[in-house]
Amino acid sequence: METMLTIGLGHYLSLAAMLFLIGLLGVVLNRRNVIILLMAIELMLLAVNINLVAFSHFSGTLAGQVFTMMILTVAAAESAIGLAIFVVAFRQRATIEVDDLSEMKG
Repeated sequence: METMLTIGLGHYLSLAAMLFLIGLLGVVLNRRNVIILLMAIELMLLAVNINLVAFSHFSGTLAGQVFTMMILTVAAAESAIGLAIFVVAFRQRATIEVDDLSEMKG
């Protein structure tokens, strides 16, 4: 007897909650490395995107997918600007630790 495994909304929400929690822990526990902070923030944004796409699919509308495209655009801009700031700061200080970069004034 075969049983069919159906993936429901709860599965998507629990996956997104786990990803968001991992990203949140990455932000809270890591206060030193800028790259890991950016990756944790991206992971949190991707968890939100999973929620939006799941709700959009199960409600039958495209609004969640449109918002997901906007969030992906903002996330790409955030990564590009963050990495550009990181490269300039690394050239100035020769370190990637957040504590050393917090002393910068501008």
